[in-house]
Amino acid sequence: MGCGSCGTGKPNGCKSNGGCSTGGCNRLNVHDWLMNLPFSDPESSCKVVEISFNQGSRKEFYRNPTLQYFAKGELVTVEGAGGFDVGEVNLSGELVRLQLKKRGVDEFNPEMKKILRKASERDIEIYRTSKGREREMLARSRAIARSLNLQMKLTEVELQADGKKATFFYTADDRVDFRELIKQYASDFKVKVEMRQIGIRQEAAKVGGIGSCGRELCCSTWLHDFKSVNTTAARYQNLSINQTKLSGQCGRLKCCLNYELDTYLDALQHFPDNAEYIETARGRANLIKKDIFKNLMWYVLPDSNKQYPLTIQRVKEIKRLNAQGIRPEELQPVEVVSSKPREAEPAFVDVVGQISLRSLERNSKKRRDRDREQRGAGDRRPDNRPPQQGGGQATRGPQQQRPNQPQRPQQPGNKPQQGGPNRPPQQRPPQQGNRPGGNRGPQRPNEPKA
Repeated sequence: MGCGSCGTGKPNGCKSNGGCSTGGCNRLNVHDWLMNLPFSDPESSCKVVEISFNQGSRKEFYRNPTLQYFAKGELVTVEGAGGFDVGEVNLSGELVRLQLKKRGVDEFNPEMKKILRKASERDIEIYRTSKGREREMLARSRAIARSLNLQMKLTEVELQADGKKATFFYTADDRVDFRELIKQYASDFKVKVEMRQIGIRQEAAKVGGIGSCGRELCCSTWLHDFKSVNTTAARYQNLSINQTKLSGQCGRLKCCLNYELDTYLDALQHFPDNAEYIETARGRANLIKKDIFKNLMWYVLPDSNKQYPLTIQRVKEIKRLNAQGIRPEELQPVEVVSSKPREAEPAFVDVVGQISLRSLERNSKKRRDRDREQRGAGDRRPDNRPPQQGGGQATRGPQQQRPNQPQRPQQPGNKPQQGGPNRPPQQRPPQQGNRPGGNRGPQRPNEPKA
């Protein structure tokens, strides 16, 4: 079945041969590079077809008794458990024999299931209806397992095309007694139940995701044989034993640690054995690392923390001298030239005392004077403004003088104002009079005259 975004509307997908941007129809695919080769004896060709189910997460081999040609990506109807199932043709031809030999499956096994026909429109409609129930069944099955207090995690539910059988994939650390669980599943879903335990790596393959390399997970695309990975592979490759960096999406060590392990093991054969330390006149030098790309061995002396890179020939020569009881005076390290250009070190600049508190106070004083001038310019009123209504105008203090305005000399007859420069001027109480400049008291309503 094609991916959901190809938009072709055909059951055999977009047939992009691995170039699909979504990767939905390219999961665990194998390119048939023997498809166009001519054969002298067509009768001796392989009559077994590899069929993939559930978007390539599961593969099985089926016999083709009718010798009908099935194209890659075509939906076919095959035998199922008490009914039929619908799968996608993943591989056919002579390349299937190599897959059978790799998996250890007998090509002429009489118990091998058969391909019934090409999937009809009715078969595809039933298949899509059954697939639409899987998400609801997974949520319900998890709730049932939680109610029974079973220490297991349901990962996926795969329903057969005709809806008569359901396979529940789960992960668990210990053995789980799910006899009561199977009875409840069979009564609720009305299907034949099969429980299949998978590992944590298989669970990550079904879930999928993006690895630290930026590509889709290998277990979700092409890797189907999971080999054991341990920290020894990381030590051979001089990798830091960091569990966070060496672990994949599944929480286990990354499978890609084994990809280059054979290359490292072949390169390490040229390095001398039992060279963890060498004896010199300055003491025992201990091996800290091996650089297989430059064929160097790095040693450090006890009286200094400096690292000395030695060639393989020099280490073998020192080991031969140590066997004769001779300790060399010098290690004769080689000079390692870095491939990266050396950056110029910035010059040291003493900035202590460049900024003093006096300069900060001066800047703060200038800022306060500027703010005071702006406030004074905003409070200034024009000359034709009418005088304030009240007992009189209050004179400004020394700090409240308008900017850029000379102070008037004090007349000898005038009395000084009460209050210091920081006191607000005292306001006169309102007077009840009819003077033009005074405030009038409250007026009474109009009363009739006597």
